[in-house]
Amino acid sequence: MHISFLINSGYGMGGTIRTTFNLARTLAEAHDVEVVSVFRYRDRPFFDPGPGVRLRSLIDLRKDSPGYEGDDPEHALPARVFPAADGCHPQYSALTDRRIGAHLARTKADIVIGTRPGLNAHIARQTRRGPVRLGQEHLTLATHPARLKLMLRDTYPRLDAVTTVTEADARDYRRLLRLPGVRVEALPNSVPEPDVSPADGSGKWVVAAGRLAPAKRYDLLIRAFGMAVAERPDWGLRIYGSGRMYDKLRALIDELGLYNHVFLMGPAHPIEAEWAKGSIGAVTSSLESFGMTIVEAMRCGLPVVATDCPHGPGEIIRSGVDGQLVPSGDVAAISAALLGLMNDDALRRRMGKAAITSAARFDPARVGARYEELMTALLTRRGSTLRRARGALLGGAYAAKDALVGTEFALHGGRP
Repeated sequence: MHISFLINSGYGMGGTIRTTFNLARTLAEAHDVEVVSVFRYRDRPFFDPGPGVRLRSLIDLRKDSPGYEGDDPEHALPARVFPAADGCHPQYSALTDRRIGAHLARTKADIVIGTRPGLNAHIARQTRRGPVRLGQEHLTLATHPARLKLMLRDTYPRLDAVTTVTEADARDYRRLLRLPGVRVEALPNSVPEPDVSPADGSGKWVVAAGRLAPAKRYDLLIRAFGMAVAERPDWGLRIYGSGRMYDKLRALIDELGLYNHVFLMGPAHPIEAEWAKGSIGAVTSSLESFGMTIVEAMRCGLPVVATDCPHGPGEIIRSGVDGQLVPSGDVAAISAALLGLMNDDALRRRMGKAAITSAARFDPARVGARYEELMTALLTRRGSTLRRARGALLGGAYAAKDALVGTEFALHGGRP
């Protein structure tokens, strides 16, 4: 199969880029795979797409590049195909509309895969006849604004399939959007096996990682850890990531007197070595579309204490087996779960081993195999549809020819 991904930018460091490259690298072991980046902001990608994956861009926005196109007059005009309801709309323009449209009109791919709603709209509307059109959803339907949901309801019926990263979200798409003829499948993000030795449960660190954003609720984690560390002052908390909540979190740490126990570590790449230095992972979000950091921590041998928020944690963690799920927003419950693992070395190690085994289902090879199964089924269905359409056209042509012969026969008085 020739598989083509369409992504906003393949040169940054976001979660969608990372999971797209993980999947593309796996599929490239058996298929012809490319990642088409709408924008190029830097010379080299932050993440390695893999040796078998071709990465190319449609618009060059590197200001020091001789091919820089940021000053193109067409780029100053608003996009019309890329939907205004998608939050990335200000980045798009008449130039992106034209370049994406030209790419999709001449693509040789068997499968075209979009990676956000706005790009899925391009694929639905502009892809030439023939390729299978697959739209990935990396966020949740519940978090999309109303205008965007209306766009999806109007546009997604033109896709062959939509994939979500959780079963809960797939159910929402089937129930609320009602996409006739569109296959909706839950296929999780993939996380490779780490290159570091897993944690052995001896490091007295709780580790968290992700954007310092309001939805991650690191304020809850800091308060909960503050309660636990009063009993276990030999433990510490490391939070990796950057974002606009840094100053508020720094102030909270100082306010609670936790400056010797809680550390804002900044971004870390790769993150696996930092997970492995800890013994407990923590995720206290109010909302998770999936929970990549949960899987990352588990693959490194950490049981994870996570709030049971929509949609991902409950589909990843088996509470009491490889981690602990606690009610969303409950500081006391978070603290109790952390403290329970801090105080029980045997439980912590047992759950850490179970986490490694459980998280193996998110390995790129396993997720890639599920994507292959889906794409093969979609291609088979597309082939059957084309054969039926061709048969109908040929049947119509034969019927017309028979009618014409019959007419001529009658005109000649029944003589051949």
